Amino acid sequence: MENTTVQATDRIGTDRIGKLLFDFSVPAIIGMLVNAVYNIVDRIYVGQGVNPLGIAGISMVMPVMLVLMASSILIGVGANSLFSIRLGQGRRDEVEKIMGHAFALLFLIPGVVIVVCLVFLDDILIRILGVSEAVFPYAKSYLQVILYGGIFSAMGPGINHFIRSDGHPKTSMLTQIIGAVINIILDPIFIFGFGWGVAGAAWATIISQFISFVWVIGYFNSRFTQLRFRWRAMKLELQTSLTILAIGFAPFAMQLAIGLVNILLNRTLSTYGGDIAVAAMGIVYSILIVIIMPLQGLNQGAQPIIGYNYGAKKYDRVKKTYKWAVICATIFVCAGFILFQIFPHFFIAIFSKEEGELMDIGVFALRRCTLVLPVIGFQILSSNFFQAIGKPLQGTVLSLSRQILLYIPLLIILPRFFGIRGVFFAMPAADLGASILSAFVIGREMRLLKRMETESYDRT
Repeated sequence: MENTTVQATDRIGTDRIGKLLFDFSVPAIIGMLVNAVYNIVDRIYVGQGVNPLGIAGISMVMPVMLVLMASSILIGVGANSLFSIRLGQGRRDEVEKIMGHAFALLFLIPGVVIVVCLVFLDDILIRILGVSEAVFPYAKSYLQVILYGGIFSAMGPGINHFIRSDGHPKTSMLTQIIGAVINIILDPIFIFGFGWGVAGAAWATIISQFISFVWVIGYFNSRFTQLRFRWRAMKLELQTSLTILAIGFAPFAMQLAIGLVNILLNRTLSTYGGDIAVAAMGIVYSILIVIIMPLQGLNQGAQPIIGYNYGAKKYDRVKKTYKWAVICATIFVCAGFILFQIFPHFFIAIFSKEEGELMDIGVFALRRCTLVLPVIGFQILSSNFFQAIGKPLQGTVLSLSRQILLYIPLLIILPRFFGIRGVFFAMPAADLGASILSAFVIGREMRLLKRMETESYDRT
């Protein structure tokens, strides 16, 4: 059994890059596409079965859910990157310690976030998120239930990364599919059958997340892997914990920045367009998730290949993996760009068939927010490349450049001159600026890898 596990990971350093990227990324992309449905199905059912204010309520509490997701990413992605690098270095004795630390941290850090949010729930909704009086009942009803099961929404995805890096991407994909399918089944039962409204959507979400968590834990107690979560490995050591958190900080900071931007965005939308504008942008974000999630799946598939080969000093394979991942991502986002520009009414109508203000604002927002979509794949993959090779500083700079350095100032400045239209133009402007910066930083790293590759050949 141990030889099977070794072969599943060692082939990352020997198989053809195209085949590896296909084998690892396709299951992850499918899983993330399913996960995209997982994230938007609540809004679809609420939009069709409740009203636009229900969609606005879910949209307004997204920053809190993003913070929970960020805590899971901080630990799960950080530990998984370290896990892959150690495998590439042949230091297999350390991998279970990394897993144990990840489990303990995934319980502690999100747990603190959940308790704080439940204690100060009303204050968070009104003072921080700026929820209006009309939307407040929907927002509180949804978020309160989500927080009850928040620990499973953090631990399940965080631990699932290890299944992929253990050489079983299809099993990792099944984790996401199981949760999404259960959520899709339970949503109409709870929303329409039981008449629970937005609370029913939240209950469907946390039940499906709990079942996904049980599935993940079951894998690490099965015959398919020799890896186990050991109690002794969960005794936290400062150095290992800090290394995990440092590597995972870039995507964590990115997620937190998205949450901060989301708060500012919702407040700006409320000011210049009211609750209907918030609902319309919530729909647009749900549609964009269908694009962003597969890119994250491609990232997840490329990450263990890049990390393993970087640890093994096979720098040519690192560069090839990145190049092919960027090419695939660009083709995908270009297809999305064409569809969103030509058929925006079709996508908005999935969430609300009513013609009127919601449809008009939604169509305008979708077309404007996706103006530079073709460069998004390159920007996202470049940012995550540094996390995969254990260089969190560069990854953090690229992650935050789009959200903090560009998007937030543009959200503040443009609406003052162009009103609600300025809100929607801020996104493509930030994406374009971040892509230019990414091209500069990744170019320097590629030249460094080429030099390291040459030095490696000279020594041999």
